[in-house]
Amino acid sequence: MPDTFDLVILGSGPGGYVAAIRAAQLGLKTAIVERERLGGICLNWGCIPTKALLRTSEVYHYITHAADYGLTVEKPGFDLTKIVERSRKVAGQLNMGVKGLMKKNKVAVYEGTGTLTAKGRLSVKQGDKTTELEAKHIIVATGARARDLPFAKADGKRIWTYRHAMVPEEMPTKLLVIGSGAIGVEFASFYNDMGADVTIVEMLPRILPVEDEEVSAFMDKALTKQGITLLTGTGLEALDTDGKGVTAKLKGKDGKVTTETFSHAIVAIGIVPNIENIGLEALGVATDRGHIKVDGYARTNVEGLYAIGDVTGPPWLAHKASHEGVVCVEAIAGEKPHAFETWNIPGCTYSRPQVASVGLTEAKAKEAGHEVKVGKFPFIGNGKAIALGEAEGFVKTVFDAKTGELLGAHMVGAEVTELIQGYVIARQLETTEAELMETVFAHPTLSEMMHESVLGAYGRALHI
Repeated sequence: MPDTFDLVILGSGPGGYVAAIRAAQLGLKTAIVERERLGGICLNWGCIPTKALLRTSEVYHYITHAADYGLTVEKPGFDLTKIVERSRKVAGQLNMGVKGLMKKNKVAVYEGTGTLTAKGRLSVKQGDKTTELEAKHIIVATGARARDLPFAKADGKRIWTYRHAMVPEEMPTKLLVIGSGAIGVEFASFYNDMGADVTIVEMLPRILPVEDEEVSAFMDKALTKQGITLLTGTGLEALDTDGKGVTAKLKGKDGKVTTETFSHAIVAIGIVPNIENIGLEALGVATDRGHIKVDGYARTNVEGLYAIGDVTGPPWLAHKASHEGVVCVEAIAGEKPHAFETWNIPGCTYSRPQVASVGLTEAKAKEAGHEVKVGKFPFIGNGKAIALGEAEGFVKTVFDAKTGELLGAHMVGAEVTELIQGYVIARQLETTEAELMETVFAHPTLSEMMHESVLGAYGRALHI
């Protein structure tokens, strides 16, 4: 006889485990199936351990620039093994935290590979043991994996994916980063700050191509100033390794192909949804370009089967998956939540400097037919930023000129990944420029720049 539940969730990433907790809170008998480690890629091999690494490189940057703050530090150095150990310890601590949350909320955990076998049925295989599960509702939250280059698969030695880049056995001397999205730029920032000679290759005309053009242009200058080589509009024709290094053939903007050698390469060209070998085909689950098709409540075309997170399409973000999971479960429980939408999901890049954004870029707002008012305020005009020694960056806001609607916000500089939530809340509450201008911001704080940017959009900026 199968083990029976109200809800079974396949995958325990930030979508799956959050959905499981919410389901338990709503009184649903819930189980979760995980083939690797509770917490999924984000917690164990993505969002969290990479931030631990980036924190190390940030501290190291400050140590090597201690004189700027009137401090003296002799012979700064680092131990790569201990850097990696700290990152893995952070991930391990949070993995144990998720285990505790499952126990606290009485969520049954099945370790093994899950496969949909029929409507409302799922088998879990662990070694020679197979366990059958049955549930009225099943959520697929299997996430995604790094996309390989078709002509040069990662070997973990010289050609890395993000997983290899988080646990390096040696520090690269000359590093090629292929792709300039958030993952590529974060790793480039980390390894550059730790002393590697870093080159980023991007086939599109600018780095961080989904961000506002002014943010991309600023990051281009900032990273170049830090010593990173940026090759935009450049294609990767070939990538080979002899086990001792990497040889890349690069086709530049002028069409010329050059050959360069590197000690290592990181492939950061996107993700592939994990939809294979989990039984979707037999059930006739509809997909689109490798992603499971769902509606605003995460329902697939098969009754009782749902999907959330990276497996359903962009944006491929942990917080998107978590919220999508909550909406899905609340709908299953009859709570009547608002349908999930992607219009107000912030994006963050934890490089140095940081990048954060939400909503429409200036160009996208104009393409959508909006007449816009744009405000921009620089970090150099903010007292707290100057005191911190972080005077590079800006805050940009885009408003609808007719209604005062905050269409988008784009930030680059120190701690903007924390600041962006203020604008996310403002958009969620449908706040206009009037409420934002009348809001009192504490002094001295970096958040004052958010206020000044809004004021600037209407010709009222005070400190510039």
